[in-house]
Amino acid sequence: MIKKTRAAGSAAERTLDLLALLAHSGRAQSLASLANALNLPKATVHRLTSQLLEAGFIARANDDKEFLVGAALRRLALDTLNHDTAQGLRHVVLADLVKEVGETCNFTTLDGASVRYLDRVESTWPWRLTLEVGAKVPLHCTASGKLFLAYMTDDMQQKILSTLSLQPLTDFTITDRLKLEKECESIVNQGYSIDRQEFVAGLIALAVPVKNTEGRVLGGLAVHAPTSRLSVEGALKHLPALKNAAERMSKLL
Repeated sequence: MIKKTRAAGSAAERTLDLLALLAHSGRAQSLASLANALNLPKATVHRLTSQLLEAGFIARANDDKEFLVGAALRRLALDTLNHDTAQGLRHVVLADLVKEVGETCNFTTLDGASVRYLDRVESTWPWRLTLEVGAKVPLHCTASGKLFLAYMTDDMQQKILSTLSLQPLTDFTITDRLKLEKECESIVNQGYSIDRQEFVAGLIALAVPVKNTEGRVLGGLAVHAPTSRLSVEGALKHLPALKNAAERMSKLL
């Protein structure tokens, strides 16, 4: 939980508390809710948000009446996650998973309305999809993307879905919003997400959430392979291995 800051705190402390509150809540916050949670005057919070908006650390949402995490703060979080000591340990977890399942595996995170690859270990097979670390892929048609959509708060999910074009990338891409919402419900209930050739024809993927100690989904761990080598049923046989790796990965966040 984010503790209320003291009104006598420094400007830097207040700014950091505000950013921490937005990052922790996982949803847009109004000026009044921020002021109440931080125990600060609205005028003070208005000044802080104005400065953070200008710097790109926060952004406006819901007709400019609420605030959420901005692009600059997401970049800072991603850079921190990619360059700390634990990054090497996370790579080991990913490499061990690839050895166990025999297919390419990746570690991803939510970056705005896209999925960003944080790490990746390739299989030795000649037929494989190659995406560089740092690359972005869509939310609505990838295993990790649908996973992040599914575990969003209801208001954030609806906001994201209202802005996504749901562009069909293959004949199997889900382009109907109601069907995608039902898919998200199933993902939460079963604890994993499947890409059934929705992103690339002939390629399937299976993803599981990587949660922090508070149960928040901070990343996705996925395996993918061409249908010529791996069926959906075959991918699900790797589910225990993915969940075990996700548990190991969660301790390194």
